[in-house]
Amino acid sequence: MENNLSTENSLRGMICGTGQVMFQQNLWCSLLFLIGIFWGAWAEGRISVAWGGLVGLIVSYLTGRILGLKAEEGEQGLWGFNGVLVGCAIMTFLRSTPLTWCILIVGAAHTVWLREGLNRIMAKWKVNSMTMPFVLTTWMLLLAARGLNGLPIEGLSSPMFPHAATAHIATGPLHLLLYWLRGIGQVFLIDSWITGLFFLAGLIAANGWSAFWAAFASALSLAVALLFDAPGMGISEGLYGFSPVLTGIALGSIFYHPSWRSALWAVVGIVITLFAQAATNSLLAPLGLPSLTAPFCFVTWVFLLPMFSLEKHPFSKKRETPSHEADHSDWNPSRKPHLKR
Repeated sequence: MENNLSTENSLRGMICGTGQVMFQQNLWCSLLFLIGIFWGAWAEGRISVAWGGLVGLIVSYLTGRILGLKAEEGEQGLWGFNGVLVGCAIMTFLRSTPLTWCILIVGAAHTVWLREGLNRIMAKWKVNSMTMPFVLTTWMLLLAARGLNGLPIEGLSSPMFPHAATAHIATGPLHLLLYWLRGIGQVFLIDSWITGLFFLAGLIAANGWSAFWAAFASALSLAVALLFDAPGMGISEGLYGFSPVLTGIALGSIFYHPSWRSALWAVVGIVITLFAQAATNSLLAPLGLPSLTAPFCFVTWVFLLPMFSLEKHPFSKKRETPSHEADHSDWNPSRKPHLKR
């Protein structure tokens, strides 16, 4: 399929791939996300993570152009959001070498056609692949790195049997504030509370409801993680927050019209995502793999597949028969480009 994009639209669409990680098609939001990524990576002494994300973003966008995918998806930034995550992840878990950059480029390109294929399979269920192309591609490359000396592992945990690690962490108000912000920053694998602030600012610029649900989801997941005595290091680094943040945004502001019914739906989804995160961590511990955003994908699919219309009054006796083109709600379709096929 031929795509025709002007230079301005091409640049805007490429940058918006960053915002689409959190479902936002907004240039200012995407730029603030990029600033947050570079700030956090520089502050951590891992600037290669930011450059990896940028390279992944560019490569995945160009791959969409070369494959001739729908121009509309390119303008919305839908070619690039998996690629930017792959770039950040590869440079987080592997040492920066020429060969590592080569597989980063291949992996970012791979997410584009993997997304296209998964979306075709899942279209009949009115859901799409979310960030699963990023997850599957990154898992494949990290597993390959365990058997290839040319891909030196740097930030990846050693394989181990799952166990409940214990570590005491400070729980004063200031510390909790930092953990909360890190939960938002970790969406892009950045352990920085300042990055979390940049991400919140970007969400506010794009969509107030999405900003609210990101903030609320990080706070709720932090509270539940503390209540159930999750590993202290994971809590302090925000590792129990990033998947719930994505679930909160998706269920609270993107796929359903904000209302008290969708709010309850989103709250339950956020809590379940935290347990899915803990379960996925345990499942993958023997492989030494991170869960990435897989818990968000699993839970969001489970909550979208029933096709509940939360627009209806819960006590209404009238029951409409869903049409073949039924969607998850009557929310503005332009707000849900990830469901378009």
